Amino acid sequence: MASKGNIDWCDGEKNEICQKIETLLKNVHVGLPDPLTDPVKCSLVKGDYLYFHYGCDGHDDRGWGCGYRTMQTMASWVYFNRSPVKNHNRIAPSLLQIQQALVTMEDKPGSFSGSREWVGAFEASLVLDYFCDVPCKVVHVRGGGAELGQVAVEELHQHFEKHGSPVMMGGDRDNSSKGILGVCTGDKGSYLLVVDPHYYGRQQEKTELQRRGWVSWKRISSLDQSSFYNLCMPQTATKST
Repeated sequence: MASKGNIDWCDGEKNEICQKIETLLKNVHVGLPDPLTDPVKCSLVKGDYLYFHYGCDGHDDRGWGCGYRTMQTMASWVYFNRSPVKNHNRIAPSLLQIQQALVTMEDKPGSFSGSREWVGAFEASLVLDYFCDVPCKVVHVRGGGAELGQVAVEELHQHFEKHGSPVMMGGDRDNSSKGILGVCTGDKGSYLLVVDPHYYGRQQEKTELQRRGWVSWKRISSLDQSSFYNLCMPQTATKST
């Protein structure tokens, strides 16, 4: 991981924020058992990333910041795994930088900057392109968990095999942002490897995060059947490295 002197984290925000970022855990899914004993196909994230979650930089964003944290996890993957990157000294944009960028792009009004408004998969696609020069594919699934299992599973397998980067997923009824780090399919259905940004508290060991369900395999059939879902898939393999 880069030393503090190489982290251009918040362009003038407090140094203690940079120090907090340096303590974030890498690759929190490592060591988690597969959900199926005899899977037909498993596809996982490739490369390093940091686990961003509520309050991890000293800002209490409980109740509104989950989408931002998932974006930061995705941006950290770009930082570690793609070179050159647009801002090679920044692991991920801060919450305020994300908001200011969306205002600059005229996706949001000026009042959005400094607010507690949510963001979703579409905003993530704009932010990853703006800060990391990475285009994103946004997949819209209208039919809830059932359609997700029928349509999006193969999209996710292809994504992780070709691009290897984390995916952001969110919806309307199920409006909690989720980082998707893998997909596993077998005769009994498909599972998503979910890293949950809603954790708030002191840093935990990855084994404890896994034990408490903050990093877990979730069966697709357990997802909301009435919610639409959007998936933001960074197209990292389309750019030269």
